[in-house]
Amino acid sequence: MAFLSRARVVSSALFVKRAFSSSSTGYNPMFSPDISSQVGSCMPISMMRIGTIIHNIEMNPGQGGKLVRTAGTYSTILKDPSASKMETIGVVSNPEHKTKKLRKAGHSRWLGRRPVVRGVAMNPVDHPHGGGEGKSKSSGSRGRQSVTPWGKPTKGGYKTGPLRRRK
Repeated sequence: MAFLSRARVVSSALFVKRAFSSSSTGYNPMFSPDISSQVGSCMPISMMRIGTIIHNIEMNPGQGGKLVRTAGTYSTILKDPSASKMETIGVVSNPEHKTKKLRKAGHSRWLGRRPVVRGVAMNPVDHPHGGGEGKSKSSGSRGRQSVTPWGKPTKGGYKTGPLRRRK
């Protein structure tokens, strides 16, 4: 990080520095009240300015970062904070994590994702859409509506909550 200039003010020091950002322009000048508020610094949110890009946010002071920790994510301070919770300035690295192609089914399994099996490919004992000859989920001429494995309707405005009294 290269410093552009330093200007001393009577009450406090104001540093103009370059902060690396992930935008296409490369470097963006960013003003900060002290030298410690640079990308990667961890400090209380009350010491940060509105508009600062942060990540690794604490829920309770001293508990450790719980929010905004996934690859490529960040958060922006929108209003004047007054809490003593700690945050880290900057963006979490590896923003291309979501765009990476999984080359085979095993890569999905290594990530803990189980395969999704269609109901029509199952036996009748496993799913209401199972069984039949070929690709059919019909129970008559009109076919059967989409249902969960337990037989509850899934589409078409099915009411799941208690009915309200009608006047």
